Amino acid sequence: MARPSRSGSAAWLVIGVLVALGLWAIGDLRINLATLADSAHNAVDFAGRMFPLDFPPPGELLALSGTTLAIVVSATVLSVLISAPLAVLAAANTTPGPAARPAARGLIVLARAMPDVVLAIVFFRIFGLGAITGVLAMGLHSVGMVGKLYADAIEQIDEGPRLAVRATGAGRLQELLAGVLPQVAPAFVATALHRLDINLRISVVLGFVGVNGLGYAIATALQRLDYRRGMAMALLVLLLCVLVELLSGAIRRALLRGGSDSAPSAGPGQVRPDWTAARIRRTGFLALATAVVLASVWGADLSPAQFLGALGHLGHTATLFWPPDTGGLLPTLLGDLVETVKIALAATVLGAALALPIGALAARNVAPSPRVARAFRVLIVLVRGLPELVLAIVFVVITGLGAVAGTLALCVGAIGLLGKLVADSLEEVDPGGEDALRATGATRWQVFFAATLPRAAPAFVAHVLYQLDVNIRSATLLGIVGAGGIGFDLLGASRVLEFGMVTTILLLVFGTVLLVELLALWLRRVVR
Repeated sequence: MARPSRSGSAAWLVIGVLVALGLWAIGDLRINLATLADSAHNAVDFAGRMFPLDFPPPGELLALSGTTLAIVVSATVLSVLISAPLAVLAAANTTPGPAARPAARGLIVLARAMPDVVLAIVFFRIFGLGAITGVLAMGLHSVGMVGKLYADAIEQIDEGPRLAVRATGAGRLQELLAGVLPQVAPAFVATALHRLDINLRISVVLGFVGVNGLGYAIATALQRLDYRRGMAMALLVLLLCVLVELLSGAIRRALLRGGSDSAPSAGPGQVRPDWTAARIRRTGFLALATAVVLASVWGADLSPAQFLGALGHLGHTATLFWPPDTGGLLPTLLGDLVETVKIALAATVLGAALALPIGALAARNVAPSPRVARAFRVLIVLVRGLPELVLAIVFVVITGLGAVAGTLALCVGAIGLLGKLVADSLEEVDPGGEDALRATGATRWQVFFAATLPRAAPAFVAHVLYQLDVNIRSATLLGIVGAGGIGFDLLGASRVLEFGMVTTILLLVFGTVLLVELLALWLRRVVR
């Protein structure tokens, strides 16, 4: 048996330290059964104040839903338009020069580290009320995820077609369009649809800083302590998230997999493939997607004149946020930042511990029956549809202000994301090792622990590190509703117009996220 390398041993030691810190954070934040038991009567009281749900009139519901979806779709399209060329610059095999790649990667990391709430605060100062604030905030923040995944997809292409196009004397743009784009189109579409799901949940967060739609309606209701109306609107967001998840899954299957009835390749003299059922279905989804994008841009009422006119105030707004200022509260800010990291670590460890069995039961090759796998897939979809900010508000009411509420909200959110990633990773394991063990008479559990789990372990490590990255940024946002951490300072500074302190908080969060990003890159490279 080969001895582990020194770097591999160091990586597993670091992972062990992170797990130990997460367990310590759970204890230090007093996340235990006693805390939950003490809060049980609050949960019963909250349920009594929440039911029966109070939905607004159907016309108002449709208007709010339409506004939210228009903003979300427009923001996702904006992120794709920015991310595609940025990914070409950031990918090692398509970057035009050695300086372009680190610059593009730096912009992608900056977009990921910039909390969308902070972007919304900045754009609110520039553009005022309106959908354009939400579109820009969500769209630019989404570049952090979309741009990274697009660049990774470009780096994984088969170089043969691109080199063949280059050999014909084609220019750089032709090389990208003919040799790269056809290979990465499936990944690009899947990433955009996945980001659409995420942005729908983010829209609830932006409602708390004035972006119109369902999120703003939820924020207004909860600020009045009208839990019946607020939770009714939150339920509508959940239903929309589930609907978007199902629709995007159908689109991914139609556009990315031709199916058994996919069109045959064109023969000699044949201009285009036959119109098979698969091709008609794909074309229909493309037409539907185009119509939705155009309707969203129109429905969001995005005004180029408003955008260009407001750019004249950009210089003045920049002076409000610079230079950074601590207001004499640097020790407090650092303490709250440490609490934010503790919340993220505790939620990641708890979420991972719960997501592993749930994700395993959702994987078709692990679950005892297809019915069980479908049931747990539905559970994961439902959990993913719950906006974490709404969960944080519920837990704040039940457990009180502080880090416990934030940790529990992020833990539930982690179950949704990690559960899906775990299930997908298990289903992608090469079945050869599993079949070999089954042939020896091994039981289901022996096959899982000896063949399936070890092969998926490196992917699990990458997913958990990604979840930690997400949780640090999410913990910052949950603080705006009293769920602990530095987010409360962020909201307070923006409300009293202390924009220099907003910049300081942003730099602290950015530095923390960057350190986690660098650590995650190293661990993903070493752990195989």
